[in-house]
Amino acid sequence: MREPCRRLMSGLLLAPLLTGCFSSYDAPASDSAGSGKSGRIRVALAFTPKQNFSPYGEDALHLSKLGVSEGLTKLDANGTAVPALAESWTSEKGGRSWLFTLRDARFQDGSEVTAQAVASSLTHAAEAEPAPAALSGVKLTAEAVGEDRVRIATGAADPVLPQRMSSPSLAVFSPKAYDKQGGVDPAGTATGPFELTRIIGTTAAALDRFDGYWGGRAQAPGIDARFIADGTARANALRSGQVDIAEALPVAQLSSLDKDTVHETNTARATVLYLNTKSGAFADAGLRAAAREAIDTSVIAEDVYEGQAEPAQGLYGPALNPASGKRIEPTGRAEATAPAGRSITIATFTSRPELPEVAQVLQQQLQRAGFKVKLEVRDYARLESDLLAGRFDAAVSSRNMMLDTGDPVSVLSSDFTCDGTYNVSLLCDRTVDRAVADARTVTDAAERQAAVRKAEAAILGTDAVVPLAHLKVVTGIGTSVRGALLDPYERQLVGTGTRR
Repeated sequence: MREPCRRLMSGLLLAPLLTGCFSSYDAPASDSAGSGKSGRIRVALAFTPKQNFSPYGEDALHLSKLGVSEGLTKLDANGTAVPALAESWTSEKGGRSWLFTLRDARFQDGSEVTAQAVASSLTHAAEAEPAPAALSGVKLTAEAVGEDRVRIATGAADPVLPQRMSSPSLAVFSPKAYDKQGGVDPAGTATGPFELTRIIGTTAAALDRFDGYWGGRAQAPGIDARFIADGTARANALRSGQVDIAEALPVAQLSSLDKDTVHETNTARATVLYLNTKSGAFADAGLRAAAREAIDTSVIAEDVYEGQAEPAQGLYGPALNPASGKRIEPTGRAEATAPAGRSITIATFTSRPELPEVAQVLQQQLQRAGFKVKLEVRDYARLESDLLAGRFDAAVSSRNMMLDTGDPVSVLSSDFTCDGTYNVSLLCDRTVDRAVADARTVTDAAERQAAVRKAEAAILGTDAVVPLAHLKVVTGIGTSVRGALLDPYERQLVGTGTRR
């Protein structure tokens, strides 16, 4: 088993993140060449597409993981923005705008990546409904400056705009991708090393190598992706040789897999319990406090995750907040009130295999505290709209706190502010909004981390969310595969060097 990375480093404007993991995995040279003759990489992903591969929601991650799409920048292992479609960038007007210089590149339809095409693509993203999570709280405009430069303005200063441009939901597509109704077709219109050529409903997709990729010709001729929501089925597909790479393997399956195929990556992912603050039992802050006090997170980390997780220490945990003495304790929490048999429904999804078991543990703990608890378990594609509409009292979810932009403030904005686009708790608290807004404008790295901790404390003080566990992500990689990407941001699985 590949040893998990343990060294801590700091990005320019980010809280410390576990690094050294964002590298390719190379199987030993003596490994077999694989069972197939074509050399195509067979991948099993955990989440089914929900919006026909629209780049503005969760499907954007599919496009990024499979090497289809990319933005102006990408993140290195330290959380620093580095060049992708943009070669360089400079800040203007005190950080209220940034000028990006584009590299020489082509779209998969053969057209040139021009400043006008990039500005148009980003404008479409800024006008999308709902807005991409990476733009939560940000009013973005983009304009072409000559043939190879793009000016991106945000009104207020945005010191992490280069990191924001790395978000999969802000990937760049050719003008042919957009229709008059606001739809986006990513097939053959992106810029990555692999071109989406066939979509089979929500079960599979085929991708071929894009030989005109600016970063060099990919070593694999293509990718065959399968979307398998059941974690045991993903593990079985890897075990039987039906796939070469399988993401998010269940902890319960690891002992039955070849140890050389199991690879852990430390990430900023956490399992959390969102409580609906707008309606139902948990609109009462006292009942939210009662739920928090009833939960024993050590049971979840030890029994459910079997040592592949740590009991939660705030939203970010040790990966993003290693100096626990600096954490600000939440204040202003309500006094717990007796549940007195109040009925609640907790929702969760199957794509992250441990979540239903976490929900069952919570059900038992909350019932002992006096709640009556019903569980609702679905595939995520059938659950998300109801979660965001507040149709449940609570939701057990798994969230990478650096996923959208590589900046912790962005997740706080999208998940916990009044205008947040992924606000499962439906929280609208002016103290929280002010704390998040203050953190967004801070440019000094140490001061920004302090502002993030202050905003985190304000959020936890509302009991709108109960952090449960901080996770490692386990990826299955066949021993014939070389160059698979182990990304702490969970944005990439395959690249130009991935082969078998």
